[in-house]
Amino acid sequence: MLIDTYGRVATDLRVSLTDRCNLRCTYCMPEEGLQWLTKSDLLSDDETVRLIRLAVTRLGITEIRFTGGEPLLRPGLVGIVERCAALEPRPRMSLTTNGIGLKRTAAALRAAGLDRVNVSLDTLRPDAFKTLTRRDRHADVLDGLRAAHEAGLTPVKVNTVLMPGLNGDEAPDLLAWAVEHGYELRFIEQMPLDAQHGWKRDGMITAGDILTSLRTRFTLTEEDGAARGSAPAERWLVDGGPHRVGVIASVTRPFCGACDRTRLTADGQVRNCLFAQEETDLRGALRSDAPDEEIARLWKLAMWGKKAGSGLDDPAFLQPDRPMSAIGG
Repeated sequence: MLIDTYGRVATDLRVSLTDRCNLRCTYCMPEEGLQWLTKSDLLSDDETVRLIRLAVTRLGITEIRFTGGEPLLRPGLVGIVERCAALEPRPRMSLTTNGIGLKRTAAALRAAGLDRVNVSLDTLRPDAFKTLTRRDRHADVLDGLRAAHEAGLTPVKVNTVLMPGLNGDEAPDLLAWAVEHGYELRFIEQMPLDAQHGWKRDGMITAGDILTSLRTRFTLTEEDGAARGSAPAERWLVDGGPHRVGVIASVTRPFCGACDRTRLTADGQVRNCLFAQEETDLRGALRSDAPDEEIARLWKLAMWGKKAGSGLDDPAFLQPDRPMSAIGG
């Protein structure tokens, strides 16, 4: 098992397939983009599948989340999903995406074995979307959401970050829309993972702010806390159910004590925490023909050193050098 010194066991693997993205969200990267990883730096499809196989068959991983960057930009994505679906035991598999490419790929991904998707959408207003993402692709995201739902990649979850002065007033409208379409909405507090290192704690919209806004239109009933487990989102029933809304309060209400995640970057580095300052190189081991036993040992060692928490509540907190697009969500 991937266990740490605090007794937490990692069963959820986040696999970044690329650091590239076809949006330029203001809270993630600058308008000109970033210096992308070269093809030789990236894990190949075979290397990616080998590490996932090792994690599933030897290290107790039961859930795989494919991330980026934008994972739909990875040419071999469908094949990777298909090969991972054939593993024994079969892991549950999901994908976090901006949704732009889902209209053309949702059916193929479902046929390959993908179970569900999380789609990032921060606003219902096309003009605000263009301001936030610096791209005019709002309609493409909505089309992608519909395609995912029709393909059976359910529950379709929608991830939303609220930004003051841009979309900070949209929480009730977004929830009404999600309920109408049968999507499960997740609000995520803005985290200090932007490439520009411009995040400010006193400028973010908090979970408390979001819940106050939602309650101007809806009755929210908190679900039994015991049912949350290691899930990052606190969930509420909307107007008595069955619809739910979640809030991921990574900054103001950290949930590190029950964390069950381990992360693999697109260039083959293990990160034991989203905000970790250190990484463990598995790509080098792969390319030096290390056996599975040695790679598993390195991965276990990396997880054993996981800290008690992210450190976000520490005045001395230092933002990781890598932005979210290079780490994977």
